[in-house]
Amino acid sequence: MGKKLLIVANHFATIYKFRKELVSKLVEEGYDVIISLPFSPDIEKIKDLGVRVIDTKVDRKSLNPIKDLKLLNDYKNLIKEEKPDLVLAYTIKCNIYGGMACRLYGVPFMANVTGLGSAYYRGGMLKNIVSSLYKIGLKNAKGVFFENTANARVLIDDKTINDDQAIVLKGAGVNLQQFEYCEMPSDKVVKFLFIGRIMAEKGVNELFEAIKKIKKNYSNVEFSFIGWFEEDYKELIEELQRDGFIKYYGYQEDVRPFIRDCHCVVLPSYHEGMANVLLEGAAMGRVLITSDIYGCKEAVVEGVNGWTCKVKDSEALYEKMRDFVEMDFDEKVKMGREGRRYMEEIFDKDKVVKETVEEMEKWVNQLEFCM
Repeated sequence: MGKKLLIVANHFATIYKFRKELVSKLVEEGYDVIISLPFSPDIEKIKDLGVRVIDTKVDRKSLNPIKDLKLLNDYKNLIKEEKPDLVLAYTIKCNIYGGMACRLYGVPFMANVTGLGSAYYRGGMLKNIVSSLYKIGLKNAKGVFFENTANARVLIDDKTINDDQAIVLKGAGVNLQQFEYCEMPSDKVVKFLFIGRIMAEKGVNELFEAIKKIKKNYSNVEFSFIGWFEEDYKELIEELQRDGFIKYYGYQEDVRPFIRDCHCVVLPSYHEGMANVLLEGAAMGRVLITSDIYGCKEAVVEGVNGWTCKVKDSEALYEKMRDFVEMDFDEKVKMGREGRRYMEEIFDKDKVVKETVEEMEKWVNQLEFCM
């Protein structure tokens, strides 16, 4: 019988949208995979991968210690009942409380830091609390996967983990078959696309400023937005759409038709683990404009498949978008093709999955040796 693997996560999309290929590969390799996450109407999609799913409530935003203690207790009971050979966790609360539960029962544990999030970015007391909890949860982790080197360095420098625990991957990679290359639409209207939560930390304030300036100077430009907005932005989004600055399409399950219809994906984010939307855009042959930060700049070969600009700088963002608008159409197409080539070379999901499984099997093989 194969080794039993328990995966703990906070949301259906964390596993199915970004890591179903990894789960499928683990099942193929003979792992008995159990996935613990909150219930979702789409849960059958995960079960169809050949795994068992256990409903575990994870309140991602709550700061209520009673809820967090309940999550820790749920994980303790789950580990006691299932007796997994290895636990793999995704996202902050699962990393912390999954790690704590594994320490109590001496179960090998590996974590995934998909981004440090707002707590680390904003600093202050919340950051100190999260950092202290991380030090407890990750102390005995056999490995901690990161999506960029900067995030790894933060946790190493503050002594949350040591160098030997850190494993830096190319994000979750991009499925090159799902996000296949396609030709750019005609250049009569130059189309930009933003995909993500509409919130300050995604750089939307600077983007809105740059858009107003671009629209003032060019009539053949269009800006589309996909994603949920924070309540603070409801009136502003409605106003920008009413005034003809943007087209807002809300959350979309499948972003590919929108990428296919654009020329450039723009993401001026303040912080990212690894921006999947950039990988997906480049894989489909679209030029990228993004922030010069870890988690974004890895997707860009400067001047070859896109550009980076200083974070929180609306003028620099405007200048890059202006340069793209004025660029010859054939040059845009060439840059898009270079982006696809770069994704094939560096960010192919099959390569990322293979590396992840190899790192996990180092510990599984040690378990077998010790038995």
